[in-house]
Amino acid sequence: MSEVKTNKISSVSTNGDITLDPDGTGDVIVASGHKLGVGTTSPQSDLSVKVSASRQLDVIKDSGDDHLVLKSSAPDASYNMRSIELAGEKVAFSTGASSGTSYTERMQITSAGTVKIGALTNSKWELRTPTDGAYVLIDHATNAGTGYSYFVFRYNGTSIGGIAQNGTTAVSFNTTSDHRLKENVTDMSGAIARVKSLSPKRFNFIGESNRTVDGFLAHEAQTVVPEAITGTHNEVDDDGNAVMQSIDQSKLVPLLTGALKEAITKIEALEARVTALEDA
Repeated sequence: MSEVKTNKISSVSTNGDITLDPDGTGDVIVASGHKLGVGTTSPQSDLSVKVSASRQLDVIKDSGDDHLVLKSSAPDASYNMRSIELAGEKVAFSTGASSGTSYTERMQITSAGTVKIGALTNSKWELRTPTDGAYVLIDHATNAGTGYSYFVFRYNGTSIGGIAQNGTTAVSFNTTSDHRLKENVTDMSGAIARVKSLSPKRFNFIGESNRTVDGFLAHEAQTVVPEAITGTHNEVDDDGNAVMQSIDQSKLVPLLTGALKEAITKIEALEARVTALEDA
């Protein structure tokens, strides 16, 4: 049977294709085999949307799973692709290099709401929201040494700290301390006097009356070790809400070390005097 055209809708009886053809280029085609093509007269999948010669979107069913595939470069030849896959109880996000059949999974969302990013077997990053709270899991199994970085913090391209592996059972919380970043370096003095100015307290946080802890009041410690404190005493935002101060107690370690060394020097001097008196 010959082709029949009515208001730019044509049906070719030899294969049952239906084409919507408003400008004579075959913009939309319903092809045999239940394939729908937009911008192409030869859809390669269940749904093919061809934006240009180098960009195409396909919805396909592969090994029982549904895929949404984004292609760039020439389809059916060599092209880069990105895939969103509905596989069982997960959603998987994959990339491919220059092949129409090969995918590498880069991220997945599981039925439990866990987000996994990166190499999903030996190494992975997971965001989890179990019933007892949310947390971030960073997992790897290929490097058992020290110094493997989990988090790296940078400012203007320069590392300023991070969290790194320390053997196979611990991590290190690091802040930059390289001598090449420092100037005006002098030995510490007067550390004992500064430590005596600190006023450690015992207290409980509001809402935790059954839990007593040791610590400092941030604004008091700020007068002695200002670099350990973040925020301003009694600060509020534009809406009148309290902006709480916080303390990095690790910043107290150099001062405590300096005070201990001064105390040791005094103790050793006293011991020497006692020894001299005993020998007299």
